[in-house]
Amino acid sequence: MKNKFKLFSKISLILIYLVILAGSTVRMTGSGMGCPDWPKCFGYLIPPTSRSQLDWKQNYNYTKGQIIIIKNKLYSSKNTFKSGANYNNSNWKLYTKHNYSLFNPYHTWIEYINRLIGALSGLSVLIMTFFSFSYLKEKKIIPIFSIFTLFLMGFQAWLGKIVVDSNLMPIKITIHLSLAILLVILMVILIQFSQKKEYNHTISKEFKTILILGFIVTLTQIFMGTQVREYVDQMFKLSNNSLSNIWQKTPPIIFYIHRSFSILVLLIHFYIGYVLFKSGEIPIAFKIIMLMIGLEILTGILMYYFDFPLFSQPLHLLFATILLAAQTYLIMEINTTKKNDI
Repeated sequence: MKNKFKLFSKISLILIYLVILAGSTVRMTGSGMGCPDWPKCFGYLIPPTSRSQLDWKQNYNYTKGQIIIIKNKLYSSKNTFKSGANYNNSNWKLYTKHNYSLFNPYHTWIEYINRLIGALSGLSVLIMTFFSFSYLKEKKIIPIFSIFTLFLMGFQAWLGKIVVDSNLMPIKITIHLSLAILLVILMVILIQFSQKKEYNHTISKEFKTILILGFIVTLTQIFMGTQVREYVDQMFKLSNNSLSNIWQKTPPIIFYIHRSFSILVLLIHFYIGYVLFKSGEIPIAFKIIMLMIGLEILTGILMYYFDFPLFSQPLHLLFATILLAAQTYLIMEINTTKKNDI
């Protein structure tokens, strides 16, 4: 049971990372409304692949909630029925949660894959929570955290619906992303709780404060990045879905703060690395941290100077969440003591 918990906690973490990557790809490609309803997609369990599938058809078996497009408006079937020779308006109701009615098969399937990965991650967390009760006697914190994580997964799914119903309101997208990052942190905590690995050195309160400071600065950096992305999204819409460097002409002040903060993150972790090097043992988590900081800076440069090349933005976010996860793991790992020498 415990081994299965460890397995599914790691699977869940990987799937949540894939959700973040897929969600960022959805945002980068403008596919957020690829499925205008929720939880189905145009009322289908498996979404359509062509616009003709959304036209009204004669003698066709429609299920309740299935969507058609008429004169650039969405209509949802009131009940399950079979259509006749002529269109009957009494069988349909106007879809009023938003006025988005475009169909793009690429956007639809990108969004559908995002939802599918989200469903798989939820199922994995559910299985993980079941196996977490094997720790009930010795580590009650594990089932408690697992139940809380499962609750947040359900809330995250509901929030996804709210994002779609709001026609992708930027602030709701940011909250959706923030919750995904929180889920990553919780999963790392659960994985660390289930392990018995110990770090060979204790740390001073001052050094632990620096570790926590590095985490907080990184979290702040990511939050500012979401604000920059909201601005870029607005410029993207104003420029008819083509950035063409327009967003660089009058960037908000938070863009410059976000860019400068990367230097602060780097300097703090250079100091952490120096202290760890002096102790004679550098954990793998710290090596991952430094690698992710480097990749974060690289993808940031690519986005700014090369107009958001393909997958640069999703990778930028993915590296940031891996960085936070590694920081969380490092803080917890070296908090287990053996001897006092840092």
